[in-house]
Amino acid sequence: MVVVNVRRSTMVRPAEATPQRRLWISNVDQVAHRHHTMSVFFYRTDGSANFFDAAVLRDALARVLVPFYPMAGRLARGEDGRIVIDCNGEGALFVEADAEATVDDFGDCAPTEEMEQLVPKPNADYTGGISAFPLLIIQVTRFKCGGAALGIGTQHHVVDGFSGLHLINSWSDIARGVGITVQPFFDRTLLRARHPPNPSFDHVEYQPPPSMNTSAAAVEVNSAGVVPSSAVAVRVFKFTREQLNLLKAKASSGGSYSTYVLIAAHVWRCACIARGLPPDQMTRMYIVTNGRKRIQPPLPQGYFGNVIFAATPIAAAGEVVSPEGGLSPAAKTIQEAILRVDAGYMQSALDYLEMQPNLEALVKGPHTYRCPNLGLISWVGLPIYDADFGWGRPVFLAPGRIGYEGKAFVLPSAAGDSGLLVAISLQPDHMVKFQEFIYDI
Repeated sequence: MVVVNVRRSTMVRPAEATPQRRLWISNVDQVAHRHHTMSVFFYRTDGSANFFDAAVLRDALARVLVPFYPMAGRLARGEDGRIVIDCNGEGALFVEADAEATVDDFGDCAPTEEMEQLVPKPNADYTGGISAFPLLIIQVTRFKCGGAALGIGTQHHVVDGFSGLHLINSWSDIARGVGITVQPFFDRTLLRARHPPNPSFDHVEYQPPPSMNTSAAAVEVNSAGVVPSSAVAVRVFKFTREQLNLLKAKASSGGSYSTYVLIAAHVWRCACIARGLPPDQMTRMYIVTNGRKRIQPPLPQGYFGNVIFAATPIAAAGEVVSPEGGLSPAAKTIQEAILRVDAGYMQSALDYLEMQPNLEALVKGPHTYRCPNLGLISWVGLPIYDADFGWGRPVFLAPGRIGYEGKAFVLPSAAGDSGLLVAISLQPDHMVKFQEFIYDI
């Protein structure tokens, strides 16, 4: 067990005075996860005397929090009960730590209990109220090999992965002495519902997911709705370019599909088999789509917030694992669901949410992903390896934790070999079987 020793914890405030105001957030911000999205960047030492110098990082953080000032604020409630960002300049949490470990000890990228120690805990169980924790939390951990880990948590009501990386990479640019390339844009009323709202689709993504046909023991969650590490098994599986080509060949008779669609179909099939779902059991996959390139009119390049909409393919388990059709039936179902999420669908989703009496009831949580359902979030295509603070790019990146059973991530291989990594959390008995099928291509 890796032991991480915290040496210093400070709150870094913006280097200059920033606007003091409350920032309205959109409906898709409102229904995002209540927790921080955790990620850990790993860096090998470049041999310099000031490698990952905390003073350099803190100074650059204070400066980047001037243009990105909402990240130095806190969540609050508006008069109408909606969540808002209180831009009060209270700052971001910055923790310095060290560990008797090496960068290579974490080379499998598995979001284990050890990995969780590399990201600070703003409020262990999120029970102190929505204003009790910083929106940005950072931990720099030095290893005995000379390398370092940078663990970062960004509050999901405030940013999605794209905007979170906009902040992180801008921070690294400032640390490196380079100016910010794209200024953040904070007017989220661009994603306001129409008046009056007029949803034109049946938005199953915001409706309760399928439940098990037969009674099954539910995975326990703690007071924050997070699954304890002991209740799930988390593993990372690497797919080489050759294996991905085999998946494409396997589904070629059913149409042309992207690599993501094929890996999603394969993971869905394997999860259904490993869980022992009966053929008539309905199962839903939750897929995040980035609306930035689809929504109309187009958003400004630096739009800072959540622009994520869900594609939610639903099918009977028997259709997903169809021995006759192979991978094609699941891939076709997934592709159709993704293509459905166009500009009209996204505007309809904003309108649909506007008409709901209680957005709190639609916040995503463990119920979104757990058996018989699944979620697969792709970080492929995001600039996750661009955070060079002056000592080189990260050698690999991993999710800080996967807090929900049935949730998975797809990441590009850090080796630059066109491979992919799939990090997934399942019930331990299901994981044993999943491992038997995942490489059966």
